[in-house]
Amino acid sequence: MRLMHAPGGTFALYSLLCRHAKLSLILNQQSADAELSTYQLEQPPETPRGVRVRKLLEKYSFLRTSLLVIVLLGTCMVIGDGILTPAIAVLSATSGISVAAPQLHQNVAVLVSCCILVVLFGIQHIGTHRISFLFAPIVLFWLLCNSSIGVYNLVTFNPGIIGALSPYYIYHFFRVSGRDGWISLGGVLLCITGSEAMYADLGHFSKNSIKIAFTCLVYPSLVLGYIGQAAYLSKNLEDVDHGFFHSIPKPIFWPVFITAMLVSIVGSQAVITATFSIVKQCQTLGFVPWVKVVHTSSTIHGQIYIPEVNWIMFVLSLSVTVGFQSTIEIGNAYGIAVIVVMLVTTFLTTLVIAVVWQRSTLLACLFFCIFGSIEALYLSSALFKVKQGGWVSLVLAGVIMSIMYVWHYGTIKKYEFDLQNKVSMKWLLTLGPSLGIVRVPGIGLIYTELVTGVPAIFSHFVTNLPAFHQILVFVCMKSVPVPFVPPNERYLVGRVGSKDYRMYRCVVRSGYKDTYGNDDSEFENQLIYNLSEFIQTEGSAPWVQSSSEMSLDGRMTVMGTLSGNFDSNISLPLSGSARALPAHSSTNSLESSMGVTSPNIIRKRQVHFNISKSDDETDPEIRQELTDLMDAKEAGIAYVMGHSYVKAKRSSSWLKTFAINFVYSFLHRNCREPSTALHIPHMSLIQVGMVYYV
Repeated sequence: MRLMHAPGGTFALYSLLCRHAKLSLILNQQSADAELSTYQLEQPPETPRGVRVRKLLEKYSFLRTSLLVIVLLGTCMVIGDGILTPAIAVLSATSGISVAAPQLHQNVAVLVSCCILVVLFGIQHIGTHRISFLFAPIVLFWLLCNSSIGVYNLVTFNPGIIGALSPYYIYHFFRVSGRDGWISLGGVLLCITGSEAMYADLGHFSKNSIKIAFTCLVYPSLVLGYIGQAAYLSKNLEDVDHGFFHSIPKPIFWPVFITAMLVSIVGSQAVITATFSIVKQCQTLGFVPWVKVVHTSSTIHGQIYIPEVNWIMFVLSLSVTVGFQSTIEIGNAYGIAVIVVMLVTTFLTTLVIAVVWQRSTLLACLFFCIFGSIEALYLSSALFKVKQGGWVSLVLAGVIMSIMYVWHYGTIKKYEFDLQNKVSMKWLLTLGPSLGIVRVPGIGLIYTELVTGVPAIFSHFVTNLPAFHQILVFVCMKSVPVPFVPPNERYLVGRVGSKDYRMYRCVVRSGYKDTYGNDDSEFENQLIYNLSEFIQTEGSAPWVQSSSEMSLDGRMTVMGTLSGNFDSNISLPLSGSARALPAHSSTNSLESSMGVTSPNIIRKRQVHFNISKSDDETDPEIRQELTDLMDAKEAGIAYVMGHSYVKAKRSSSWLKTFAINFVYSFLHRNCREPSTALHIPHMSLIQVGMVYYV
């Protein structure tokens, strides 16, 4: 169950479903992806019950689309939670000022909240790893304070109220209050979600540690705290507003107030960090445009900072705080966001029970009826308060979901255009080894979304500039529906055409939680290393089918697992024998071949492998190919990427035209370029303009 509670849990469950059913989350899936060690999970043998549900989802496109919309709704509500949590947490903590100093105006608490939010979002760029060691002691001290104050109030004011733990009072409450009791469930929901922020990073802990912490500490502390407040309010009904701060004994008020402030910051920080993680996962899966992802820690995985998202969240959170100035309206919006996420998670878990675990459909439906009915009851009460602030979460989710769906739709259509207009292998083979153009020294990396075939940007480039590098590598950076891909399974390498062409294909696979490194030279080193390994082991490598196409271009092999099977005299491993070559640069070899020089040469380390002349057993063709690869690496590496302009066809509907020509184009123009997000050096970049009519 750990997967369900991790940051981005809705996408984690959805990706799990995509591993067992063709739901088109990843456009360029390959059969080889199913062989990843992180792809296969422990599961029972396939049963007719699981097959029926899976085939039903695969058969009807509207079911797949509806499922995607539900997943996006849950994800957008989580992002909305990341906006609302800092506002309600900080404002509820600072509201204690009005209890300690009732003569002050309410705007004082709002002003203090705004100052805290400015500092909170302003320090996100430094990361949390420097102060994260304080988080656990703060939360622990807060739970102990909460439980201690609860016990004090329980003993002092009304010990008999502990009987409220009896389930009988659930029935008694609704029998007495009726419709008003149903409406009050929205407020009860906030008691459940009050501890939700502490569990924003549950994916980093084991199941046993979570169970022990919740059962032995968190749950008893919360129950004692709420019972203590109830005991206090039963004797002091006039203090129902800000009941918690009123129930604190005066001698310890300010220490508890300061602790509450610190806990609100810790909870807000956890949700903000989780939101960064979710947005990054959405970007990897093609649901949001490229944004800048900054790794704030070199040792702790997952510590990231996204400037654009941070400041958008800051503006919205500050606007909510200033606009409402009350935790009641913000709480209504917050409650809707949280309960929708719970309901979506329950629905996806029901599908996992049927499709992945292949349990009885009746059991899956029973699970959804029990938990879903409870959550639906809370949701109905929360929706009753849409006019009292609840509309904020709906508006936020609607806007974010529209952006994500339009971007994903445009990405799909762009990929389909690439797939339909790719250059045929037959046309390429008729050009001969020289491809009908001048082959200049160096390596050309052609970035494409295709895992088979030659992209249209290649033919478009050679048509306008009949010169290309002596080594061509079609690079596909693709995501697979797993959290992480082991380094030794990341690269799929194959050959395009015959050996004389010196053309290769390299598919770099990553999970939705994997991160791209900031060092482009490291990627170059890994790429050259895997190409050299492929050249040496091509004859004995275990081939995998790249796609449904039965062609030579579909033959690829996993590189990185055979490093111990080839001669180290031919290609020296990076870990031990790579040496720095400060005299070499990765400037564009096309520019140097045409007499264009750059005044600012960027020096960088490059991998260098030696070819032993004394090894008589080495195939001369392999030796020559490795020599050509080494010479091309010495000459430099150029990155070729398409600069796309996506337009809707004239026959498209007005809705599609608006979505593609305005929304998608606006996002594409105003967000980061893929070359920047992939840390491609500007001096080595060649962009090829392409117009996509979708």
